[in-house]
Amino acid sequence: MSYKILIVDDDVLLRRSLAFNLEQSGMITNTAESAEDAIAMIQIDKPDIILLDIGLPGMDGMDAIGEIQKHQNIPVIFLTARRSGNDQITGLNAGADDYITKPFDFEVLLARIKAVLRRHEKPGNEPMEGSLSVGDLEIDFTQHTATLKGVLLELTPKEFDLLTAFALNADQVLSTDTLLKRVWGAEYTGEPQVLYVHIRWLRSKIEKDPDHPDRIQTIRSVGYKFNSKLD
Repeated sequence: MSYKILIVDDDVLLRRSLAFNLEQSGMITNTAESAEDAIAMIQIDKPDIILLDIGLPGMDGMDAIGEIQKHQNIPVIFLTARRSGNDQITGLNAGADDYITKPFDFEVLLARIKAVLRRHEKPGNEPMEGSLSVGDLEIDFTQHTATLKGVLLELTPKEFDLLTAFALNADQVLSTDTLLKRVWGAEYTGEPQVLYVHIRWLRSKIEKDPDHPDRIQTIRSVGYKFNSKLD
């Protein structure tokens, strides 16, 4: 099967080189030099995966991924020169499935593209339907929304996935490794720091006092537990 890959980068030489190498590897490619062009193209011809630069002219990649994921469930890999740990965490939190820094080895990039595509094709990753109530938390899988005490939560895609993992296993202790595999996929090989940051941000949105959380409880040396029984 030939996958369709959209390459979004303002570097024309990189776009051409990457498109050539991917097509030699059996992929079908399309390219865009701006986020605005990419968003318009997606409406006409939906790709299987997007390789997205962050430092784009006009709308940058961080804003673009939010616009894309409002309407389309398309995996995104950030392909960027920004190398700091904070940039990587921000990119993953924005909803990216992977974060690869330039310069990169093409064979490594190709392997990671295939890994992301495999994760999205697994039957267990098919979108859930219906809704789930856990105490005063309501998750609508069809609309990909969550409300707490009737108030809509403003969640990133990864925060939604993390909250879903907790809600589906309410009152059970989940290890760090289990959470990483369920939210980022079994093939994720990055640092666990990304999970800790996401939990901190999720707590800031659902806890009465994020510094003293009572919903997402830390179980020392083990992992975390989502408490469904609040007074």
